Order: sequence, then C-alpha cells, then structure tokens
Amino acid sequence: MAGTRRNVLEGAAAMASVGLLAAKAAPKPLRILILGGTGFTGPHQVRYALSRGHQVTVFNRGKQKVEWPGHVEELLGDRSTGDLKSLEGRDWDVCIDNPTTLPFWVRDAAHVLKGHVKQYVFISTISVYKDNDKPADETAALTPYAGKDPFAEKTLNLELYGALKSVSEQETQAQFGADATIIRPGLIVGPGDQTDRFTYWPVRIARGGDVLAPGDGSDPVQFIDARDLAEWTIRMCETHRTGVYNATGPAKPMTMRGMLDAIERGVKSHPNIVWVSSKFLDDHKVEAWSDMPVWVPGSGDSAGFAKRSIARALNAGLTFRPTELTAADTLAWFRTLPADRQAKIKTGLAPDREAELLKAWREAPKA
Repeated sequence: MAGTRRNVLEGAAAMASVGLLAAKAAPKPLRILILGGTGFTGPHQVRYALSRGHQVTVFNRGKQKVEWPGHVEELLGDRSTGDLKSLEGRDWDVCIDNPTTLPFWVRDAAHVLKGHVKQYVFISTISVYKDNDKPADETAALTPYAGKDPFAEKTLNLELYGALKSVSEQETQAQFGADATIIRPGLIVGPGDQTDRFTYWPVRIARGGDVLAPGDGSDPVQFIDARDLAEWTIRMCETHRTGVYNATGPAKPMTMRGMLDAIERGVKSHPNIVWVSSKFLDDHKVEAWSDMPVWVPGSGDSAGFAKRSIARALNAGLTFRPTELTAADTLAWFRTLPADRQAKIKTGLAPDREAELLKAWREAPKA
C-alpha cells in the first residue's frame, strides 16, 4: 500500500509540471513549517516551496511516506494525542496548518509555536458560512457552534464540520492576531484527489455515450485545482499576506454547462450530454453534490453556494490553470490507479443507475 501511495503522489507531482516549470526563486528564502504535508494539497505545497528556494519542514505521524525532489526535514508527532514535542524550541518564518478540523489542534499548536513563527496560515473551508442562499464575501456570518465546549471535541462529527472549522479560525486569530492568515477553499479538485468529487466528470465524459447531467446547465459551479491553491498559499507566505480569503474558482463565473464543455475539451471526448431537471432528480432521490458531483441547485437555499466572492484572493494574486488542463491531468492520474480502484469511483452515478434514470427521463411526460 505504501508503494502504491508513493506512486500516486509521484504521478500527481509529474502532472504538476506546469506550475513547477513556471516557478521562479522567491525574493527571500523562508523557513516553512507545514503541519501535515503528505495529504492532497500538502505535497503540492512542499514541491512548489522547494522550487522557490524555501527550506521546508513537515510535521505529521509519518504514516504516508513521500519522495521529495529536494531536502525536506520531517518531524514526527501526533496532534490528536497532543504529541508536539518535536516542534518545541524551534523557529520558523511561517507555519501552514493544513489538516485541522478540531479547535484543540490549533490551541495546542499555538502553545508550542506562538512567538516562534511570524505567520500562521490556517486552511479552512467555505463550509464555515452559516447561509448559502445568496452570494457573499468573507464578511458573511459563520456557522455558530451549538455544543458546550468545542475544545472538548476530540473526534470529528461531520454534522459539526463547518462550526468546528469556524471555531478553529477564531482560535487562530485569537492566538496569532495580526499574523494570522485564514484561507477558505471551496471544492478542491485535481490529480491526487481520492474523494472523486470532481474526478467523476472527466472519467464519465471520457467513457462517452449518453451522459446524465443535472439541471439545464445554467447553475453556477465553483472549485479550485489543488495545485493552484497550494502554489498561491506559498506565495501568500512570501508576501506575508494576512487576513481572511475565500479561495475557490475559476476567476470568472462558470456554469455547469461551461464546466462540462471544458472537461470535454480537456479529455478530448464529446458524448451526448442529457440535461435532466432538478425536479426529476429530486423525485428520483438523486442527491446534489454526491450523486451529481460539484453541482448544487442555483436557486433556493443553495442559490449562493457557488457564488462566493473571490475578489480578495484575486487581488492577492490567486491564479488558475484552465479547467481543460485540470480535467486532462485528473483523468491521466485516475488511470494510473489500480483497476479495482478505478472500477469503484467514490462519487457520482453507477453506470446501471445512470442508464435507469436516463430511461425514466425519456419516458417521463414533459411539460
């Protein structure tokens, strides 16, 4: 399994070549500590930071080994048990906190790192927002935590995900003040994504035939390539940018139809897209986001979900690969996975379920 993991990450690194080839040395080398570093976005951060001439240290449990293209210091510990001893008495210019979902992780890290880092970058999520019914920026209300003590939460309850991330943000700001950077990504996609939340579409479109798609194509979508997020995060460290930023994309508004058109171009396949009404999908218990990845209805309670303002991030230098490239690289990466993994894509419709729905749609009376 370790070898498979390493091969997957190496494949993802190769597909990140556009970003790495474009990288230039940073104006000033930084000492960067990355909490995590071996998940989805972390390896892209490490490789880009190395390409810019930075010194990188990663801190994690050491369970996922990655081969790096340069020297990376690796410190072992476990934040879930409070084992941060290897971080004690050390100084870094910046710390990037990738994996935190529980507030006590931030609190404990601050006990060791406060006064020893000049900037603390907390990777949050747009799931912190309380409402999704209208477009909004970083000043929108956050999801309140309804429990007794958020710092007593030791395991993640997915129903509290947004609220716990919100408390973690607040703890970051309380501990690090003006040196805190909060980045709120939207759906993170691209090669290396083991959730398949975007991958479904390049894989499905490449297979061809009649492809069931949600709505009429006009609903908005937002997502960000993990490589774009990772590289921008490193550049935010180089300029010591602080504050709160929504980090999703693309740069200009995109519809579901626009996304699928770009994916078609990227994977060089042009199937027959069959747009199926939201009501039909709801009646047949086809779930937005999971059965139909990336998509949520662009009306009602979710009208603003895919319309988060990213003006602050754009002004701070966030850039994007073309969706065509993300789709092509994602498909190429997916095809490097073992056959049994490819046969069990984790989101989207199974082929027989999709065929059943398409048949029902064609036979349904149309208004």
